Formats: sequence, structure tokens, C-alpha cells
Amino acid sequence: MDLNKRKVHLPKGAAIAKLNGAHLDVLHVLSTTQYGYNYGGMVDGDVINNLVEDTTQYLNKIVADVKRESGLEDIDIHIRFGNPKTVISFEFPKDHNIDLTVIGATGMSRLQRVLEGSVSSFVNRNSTNDVMVVRTSIDNKPIDVD
Repeated sequence: MDLNKRKVHLPKGAAIAKLNGAHLDVLHVLSTTQYGYNYGGMVDGDVINNLVEDTTQYLNKIVADVKRESGLEDIDIHIRFGNPKTVISFEFPKDHNIDLTVIGATGMSRLQRVLEGSVSSFVNRNSTNDVMVVRTSIDNKPIDVD
């Protein structure tokens, strides 16, 4: 999926947080099963460091843009490892007292959705808190998710 499409749900989350005087936590889950393993079954330390650094830089840029455009300053970035479905649905909301999860409609290709099921569908069905699935941009234009 085009990385630019991933950030379309963030402005809506920022707008909701600003309207409600709330804090915004931006979460990105790195699924280590997507990356190569060495013979010991562990992801190489350099790979992990590079993933975290690249992801942090990417998220910092996006969040800086959202802060500038929305006027919301109370935003934190979080990077977690694990299964995105369970981290977003159960672990992160419990650890951070999350009351609303705002998630994009999909971040997978059609084939991945058929084989694995989409993360947003799982979160919407199983999350322990309220979920808002974003299908349109901040100006309510449809998002091409494929």
C-alpha cells in the first residue's frame, strides 16, 4: 500500500482529539513475521534497529505535519512489535487507557485480506474500546484503499 495512503486517517483522529480536548496516541505495530529470520529464529538486531529508526523518522514527519495542520500538539508516537491485530485491539488500549481507536479501513492488499483477514476488521470486531474505521479523508473524499 502507498505510504501516503496510511496517513489519511491521522488528520481525522487529530480533529476528533482536538474537538474533545483529548490526547492523541499514534501507534505503529511492526510485525516481525514480515521480516526475514536468521537460523536461530530471531530477527537480526541490525534489522530491528533500522526498522525502528526508519519508522520513527517516518512517523515524526507525519505527526509534525498533522500538528501543523490541525493545531493539536498533544500527540505521542508509539512503536510496538507483535501481531497488529492483538496489539491494537487489546494490549495498547489496556496499557494506555485508550477510549477510541481510529483506524484506516485497510492497509493490506486484496490477497492479504483474503488470506489473513484485515487488521481493521479484526479490531472493529474485537477491540475492548470504541473503534472508528476511517474510509474518507479529512475533507470527506473517498480513500482508494487498494
